[in-house]
Amino acid sequence: MDRIEPFMEADVVKVLVGLRRSGKSDLLKLIQRRLLERGCNASQFITMNFEDYALTQYSDPDVLYPYLLERINAVEGRPYVFLDEIQEVRSFEKVVNSLRAATKADVYITGSNSKLLSGELATYLGGRYVQFEVYPFGYAEYREARKQAGGDGSFMDYLLSGGMPFLTTQQWDEQSRRTYLTDIYRSVVLKDIVQRHGIRDVTLLERVVAYVMANVGNIISANSIAAYLKNERMEIGVQTVINYLEYCVDSFLLERMNRVGVVGKKLLKTQQKYYVADQGLRNAIVSDGMTNIQGLLENVVALEARRRGYDVSVGVGDDAEVDFVLDRGAERRYIQVTYLMAQERTVEREFGAFRGIEDNYPKTVVSMDPVLRPRDGIEHRNVEEFLLAQDW
Repeated sequence: MDRIEPFMEADVVKVLVGLRRSGKSDLLKLIQRRLLERGCNASQFITMNFEDYALTQYSDPDVLYPYLLERINAVEGRPYVFLDEIQEVRSFEKVVNSLRAATKADVYITGSNSKLLSGELATYLGGRYVQFEVYPFGYAEYREARKQAGGDGSFMDYLLSGGMPFLTTQQWDEQSRRTYLTDIYRSVVLKDIVQRHGIRDVTLLERVVAYVMANVGNIISANSIAAYLKNERMEIGVQTVINYLEYCVDSFLLERMNRVGVVGKKLLKTQQKYYVADQGLRNAIVSDGMTNIQGLLENVVALEARRRGYDVSVGVGDDAEVDFVLDRGAERRYIQVTYLMAQERTVEREFGAFRGIEDNYPKTVVSMDPVLRPRDGIEHRNVEEFLLAQDW
């Protein structure tokens, strides 16, 4: 909201994108509340959610546009138009652009696909838009939501259950939480991937997704996935794997982190790491308990960095790999994530990953250790404290 508020009532279309049920619709309500606090009247608001079956007819732009014009012209004062899950409308780009050009409406739209602003909409709007990516709750938000709901907000619960906003307000048992998260996963896969891209073999797609989720935090290539599935007697081409991964990233189910050279930031295209938009989703689909706690911790830190506006990549040096290189404007910091540093060889490996990086940007090792062991000017921070801190 702090990032959105400066653009409220400005002559730009506000675009909110993110995973299904990550809170985009509630953010529209929060925006409306802020506008009411500024003196607007609720009668100035025109709100449509295109996942509502009752609004099916308005998925036709030739029906939607005249309807909106009629509603806008009936508003006293400035109209405010809120169009939720706009990708359900065919050729919505033309409708949005025409609203901006032909009316004084302040327009807000949401969508569940990262390509929402690619192609035509970007061309039509010609820079007259600002985009905000909405993520599930970070740890601080999760704790606050659990507190308001009268529940416990421990870090281990967050690591297992994730931060899907509605889920954090419910006092559900583990089976109920898993059912809810599985439903979200299926709605993303079926609506945002299978239907949109006409995928016939849904089982094969789900096997690719399950493989990536099980290997969160590991370096992955399309070749390795294809080879694994072939060994499981499932034939799939490398290009198909690449397409499936791209669809998952577009729908915000997965986050891709490219590997780059620490010196010179040269992009290494052959292999990437993938993280899940919410670790609770991952745990509902991959039933491995806490056996991959290392990957879960990386997942949480990577997504928190994205929430804070960092570009996140995996750093590759001459002798070691740095888990995350974070860039935000002129800022940069390096982060290593590990479970526990109980053995000296682990300490040497984690701190040694920064060896050879000669710049003076902050370098941090993050772990679950209660006792911290910084060395050689490199921070060592507890992961729970780190996620709550405001100094990065």
